[in-house]
Amino acid sequence: MKSINLQRTESLLMELIPEALSNLVDSRINSLPITAVNCKNGKYDAIVYFDGSDYDKTEIKDIISLLNKANGRIKTHILASTGWYKCPNFTFLNDTSLEKSKNIEALFAQIRKTKSEEE
Repeated sequence: MKSINLQRTESLLMELIPEALSNLVDSRINSLPITAVNCKNGKYDAIVYFDGSDYDKTEIKDIISLLNKANGRIKTHILASTGWYKCPNFTFLNDTSLEKSKNIEALFAQIRKTKSEEE
């Protein structure tokens, strides 16, 4: 179970990262939806998940590259907004949980269909 301080940090980062991204010029990442932030080792490392369901694999690689390039500006914005001494190192990943839940829903629908055919 995560500590309350770690949960607060994650919640604050969930607000500040999209705000920092919206200040960037590149239209591919300035409106990118952030779905989750998972802090590890206190505030030293954080995994930032974004919704890449509208993009194909090559575009997702480009987006991750752009996010890594913008990492310094994101950190600067967060440090200025919070007054923290240190900002976490961000790792950006595509959030595939939405796709997985769609697959599970499709499986449930298929099970319902086969059960209704059996009756």
